[in-house]
Amino acid sequence: MMHRNPVKNQTGPGPSQREIQMTYRILILGASYGSLLGSKLLMAGYRVSLVCTAPTAGLIKREGTRVRFPLRDRAPLEIDSRRLPGTLDALTPDAADPRQYDLIVLGMQEAHYGGDGVGELMRRIARSRKPCLAIMNMPPLPYLRRLPGLFVDALESCYTDPELWDGFDPARVTLASPDPQAFRPPEAAKNVLQVGLPTNFKAARFESAEHNALLRDIEAGIEAARHVEDGVPLDIPVKLKVHDSLFVPLAKWPMLVAGNYRCIGRHDMIPIREAVHADLERSRRIYDWTAGLCMSLGAAPADLVPFDKYARAAAGLAKPSSAARALFGGARHIERVDRLLQHIAWQQGTECAVLEEIVGFVDVRLAANRAAAAPRQPLLPAAPQAQSGSLPEPLPA
Repeated sequence: MMHRNPVKNQTGPGPSQREIQMTYRILILGASYGSLLGSKLLMAGYRVSLVCTAPTAGLIKREGTRVRFPLRDRAPLEIDSRRLPGTLDALTPDAADPRQYDLIVLGMQEAHYGGDGVGELMRRIARSRKPCLAIMNMPPLPYLRRLPGLFVDALESCYTDPELWDGFDPARVTLASPDPQAFRPPEAAKNVLQVGLPTNFKAARFESAEHNALLRDIEAGIEAARHVEDGVPLDIPVKLKVHDSLFVPLAKWPMLVAGNYRCIGRHDMIPIREAVHADLERSRRIYDWTAGLCMSLGAAPADLVPFDKYARAAAGLAKPSSAARALFGGARHIERVDRLLQHIAWQQGTECAVLEEIVGFVDVRLAANRAAAAPRQPLLPAAPQAQSGSLPEPLPA
């Protein structure tokens, strides 16, 4: 379902301004990280619906979203969705009808897709056969089925609820490497997101020319959009980049192993910056091992990010990863990219001692979190004690 509406994008003065564009309707699952791509889509004039809990949906309907972008050569900028040319809605999973949208964006962590109402929405999405773009660290199982040489059935144990993906057509599911780093400030409301690392979403192509045309049109709309602040048209960072290679999203895997999951220690967590820079050469070896794993699947060196470029970016990441924060916050499930890569490595006949150690740390911490959250069995009342010098009452026949 596509709608043509006149949309004026502020791209600066002159005839290069795009006056008319295709206005797509885009459903995004997840209002936290999803609001980052959502803001970029709204800047381009698209119609965006965020799927979230009822309280968060009510807040966004009243006040919109706020995404704080760091900008080069000027102060950070908080962008209010209500000032953008696109239209924003927020709704609960049960209210979402995927048939009404042109593209579905999967912007939640993998462990959350089985949550209240979300599992049923996922089944409706699969039945709708709409194209799906995942912006997840944990690649959807249907996307992995597009990669040659993987025994995907053996990887299902790494997923919280693998059956959720059964009805999806792999040709209609693709993945964007979620390189931009963002978090919700602890003191902020649930409609606020802080961008820490304003890099790009790098998406692999779909199988069909029609879906690729849609994705590239959205890419062009985001690229052309400008946000006007105090009369000045600004090119806001974080773009969508569409690639012909299926393997471009795998560029995130070396970053996750060398940085995000190495934030997790046996007893505590550390910032990504420290995980990478405390021993830079060791981080390089771990990063290069994971890059080699990606290339064993078919990735080319050009699909991946050189370690030195990643290390420079990681120097600005002063917080632990979201996986580490969730794990030490008591989460019973997190995205298990660590375990997924362990199993893929086994299929390729290799392993990494550091990755094996990480998997062990996460397993132990998750087990402790689940034990702490389990309901305690009530203690049986103690049998009454006989008085000294007396015999217990006989049981009735």
